[in-house]
Amino acid sequence: MNQHMAPDAGIAKLLSDIEACHSARLPDGRLLLYAGPHHIGYVKPALAERLRGASPGIRLSAGRVDLPERLLPRLNELARAAGLPVRGENFDIRATPDGPSLGVLDRGALPSLGVIGTGVHLNGLVAKGEGVHLWVAKRAATKKLDPGKLDHLVAGGVPAGFTPFAALLKEAGEEAGLGEDIARQAREVARFRYDMERPEGLRRDFIYAYDLNLPESFVPQPMDGEVEQFFLWPLSRVKAALIETGDFKFNVILVLTDLLLRHGLFPAGAAAQLRTALYRS
Repeated sequence: MNQHMAPDAGIAKLLSDIEACHSARLPDGRLLLYAGPHHIGYVKPALAERLRGASPGIRLSAGRVDLPERLLPRLNELARAAGLPVRGENFDIRATPDGPSLGVLDRGALPSLGVIGTGVHLNGLVAKGEGVHLWVAKRAATKKLDPGKLDHLVAGGVPAGFTPFAALLKEAGEEAGLGEDIARQAREVARFRYDMERPEGLRRDFIYAYDLNLPESFVPQPMDGEVEQFFLWPLSRVKAALIETGDFKFNVILVLTDLLLRHGLFPAGAAAQLRTALYRS
């Protein structure tokens, strides 16, 4: 956003929420984590020392940690030895979001090691006589991260070995009871990258966003215990919740802002400011 342009009062909070997703100023005291020639993450100095203690092959030098490439298959073992949390779900390790998989790492350890995590978000849309509506999920109170926050109809991480679209199809059935025949009609509409400081650590996330037009007869069902309830809201109510409350999960805000921009729900001046904040390089 142009530093001389005051933010539209109606979207000031939304602009702040978008900026919060880019709160990490890397390396910001962290050491660059390398696996052979590949820069795969960022670690705090104390954790770097614990990793070196777990394997004599790990070298520390000015500003970086060097992990021999041969240790990549043991990264989960090293993470556990260093006391990092695990969730029992492996993600691919990539130097760039679209780069080749270099190995796998438990999802729980991604933020501590600053490794890129990939996710998918689905806008479940219903065209009604009074306008377009969106299915909104309320996360279960038992969720470890962001319990009770509002979320997408379908959203989740991309497990190791999955493409983003394959992960979307898997999550659609597991989270909302959405059949693969319908879910396959989803189309990719946007991608988002952010580096964010979070309580769980450094989130270096890459999100694939999809739209899916659903029939009015479809009613999602909580299937795996991760969602407490689903709501069907008009886009005007989604917009009001985004600009007036903190009810939505932090990264959902990016995808929903893009959705509302594409549906023309912001006046020209506000839309220009939001696009500048949202579609950063």
